[in-house]
Amino acid sequence: MDESDWRRFITAYHQAHAGITEQLFGLADASPYAWLAEPLRGVEGTVLDLACGSAPTRAELPDAHWLGIDLSAAELAEAARRSRGPLVRAGADALPAASGSVGAVCAAMCLPVVTPLPQTLGEIRRVLRPGGTLAALVPSRSGLSPSGMFDWVRVMTSLRAVRQPWPNPQARDGLAALLRTTGFRVRADERRVFTLAIDSADSAALLADALYLPGLTPDRARAAKRSLARWADSGRRLELPLRRVVAGLPTERPPQEPM
Repeated sequence: MDESDWRRFITAYHQAHAGITEQLFGLADASPYAWLAEPLRGVEGTVLDLACGSAPTRAELPDAHWLGIDLSAAELAEAARRSRGPLVRAGADALPAASGSVGAVCAAMCLPVVTPLPQTLGEIRRVLRPGGTLAALVPSRSGLSPSGMFDWVRVMTSLRAVRQPWPNPQARDGLAALLRTTGFRVRADERRVFTLAIDSADSAALLADALYLPGLTPDRARAAKRSLARWADSGRRLELPLRRVVAGLPTERPPQEPM
């Protein structure tokens, strides 16, 4: 899938499923958004929430000078419905902020899927002030127990998917290394395994819808949901490894080369 096809998919996906990642994380044993927000509490200046979706981190940073940015009108409408703001519609690769004007950037589950990634990282660097902070939450491929790995094979087999064909796989477990190559100083790179309660047909259907699978046809999705509903039970917990990377810019920007 090329970049233009991915952009069309992601636009249609968020139009149809606004707020779905927040809904999925609502099944977790603890809040991944609270974990992401920890290093951002007390940051001076604006906290820019990149590709904010339904803006779940807003409630985690109630005292921050917070600004949510997303390209999806449907996601922003969902955030507004929940009285979360202020909000601006814009792409991650063209942020409506002055250079060096932002104290922190919050990136919840977006860096593996936003395109183009190099321009997005460049924009994050541009808007962050010297010494500013980037806190990113991304899925991890590591950390699963043997039973957890077996459960994910069960889920993906039901969906007839070998993998999630996201455009930026390097922005998952390799995110810290990627940030170092683009001028950030990595302060922390941590993994935490959450668990999701897949204990009903509704939660199984939510899981199937939330995995960003562009090749999933409606017929296959319905069949997968039926299969996963049979698998779900009152004690079913699905491991979800996530990675939190906290990085920053040097306190002094390098001098610009003469034109």
